Amino acid sequence: MSAKSVSVLPSPKTDTPQQPNISIPPLLGASVEELTAWVHDQGQPAYRGKQLHDWIYQKGVRSLSDISVFSKQWRAEVAEIPIGRSKIHYRSVAPDGTVKYLLQLADGQIIESVGIPTEKRLTVCVSSQVGCPMACDFCATGKGGYKRNLARHEIVDQVLTVQEDFQQRVSHVVFMGMGEPLLNTDHLIGAIQSLNKDVGIGQRNLTVSTVGIRDRIRQLAQHQLQVTLAVSLHAPNQTLREQLIPSAHSYPIEDLLAECREYVEITGRRVSFEYILLAGVNDFPEHALELAKRLRGFQSHVNLIPYNPIEEADYKRPNQNRIQAFVKVLQQQKIAVSVRYSRGLEADAACGQLRVSKK
Repeated sequence: MSAKSVSVLPSPKTDTPQQPNISIPPLLGASVEELTAWVHDQGQPAYRGKQLHDWIYQKGVRSLSDISVFSKQWRAEVAEIPIGRSKIHYRSVAPDGTVKYLLQLADGQIIESVGIPTEKRLTVCVSSQVGCPMACDFCATGKGGYKRNLARHEIVDQVLTVQEDFQQRVSHVVFMGMGEPLLNTDHLIGAIQSLNKDVGIGQRNLTVSTVGIRDRIRQLAQHQLQVTLAVSLHAPNQTLREQLIPSAHSYPIEDLLAECREYVEITGRRVSFEYILLAGVNDFPEHALELAKRLRGFQSHVNLIPYNPIEEADYKRPNQNRIQAFVKVLQQQKIAVSVRYSRGLEADAACGQLRVSKK
């Protein structure tokens, strides 16, 4: 939301009957400049904008009527204007401390977010869409279909919700939840800017994961953000990639990698490639060698992710010998590689397991 777009912020209620809150643009996602302009338009002093900003992003207020520094009269006038916060519909905790949340949005839709704590950080895996249209064969989210894009405030809200529940500052955010972020680019960029400037999370601590949408990686690069780009590759060739990711048929792997190289040239940031290892499918040494040839000379890093099982698919996780053999081939070919074991497996909160269910 740029400074020129303050007109989209809602006006306080008048004698005219109000529409349901879902039709009123929420305040969450607006910058301090925009909130200052908005309170000024309502006849309030400019310093109220900074107060409103602090209450929304630092205190996590859920209703304007709860902002005690505002007069009771004005709080009553603006009480129906939504901040834009969700409700926790369901919460489950895995043995490793990872927490999966089902969040209910204003229109009743349910999305998933995951809080991933470690000794030194708290990471939130956020969704960018309700469901996902990419239909990856190994992913529970893709099996559930697609409903709609998330608005900026619905993305930012996930971080504030996890932060509030853990009573701990969020340090890292990964756009690896439900949905394909680059099919929701406008709200993605707005959410990144808000998480950075309003919530206070450094851009280098934000990761955007994508299957790869033609021209969208290039579009993202033009914003010159310092985020990490993670491309879900999962196969070293087009035939196998289409088997795992049906939507890939319209975007050849050669074109995808060419766009990734352009991203590196424009931003100076390396690209991470996500590669889910599926036993007997894409985990052979020859696959590793083929992958290495494609990435040779590329400013990149490969994250190998042993498959996390879901009920909707029959894939299996490779054993340790197969995983280490794959790693060894990449290392011998001078490809930067690491193995990432997903957190939250027992709570169905791991990579590829997100679905709108209470399992």
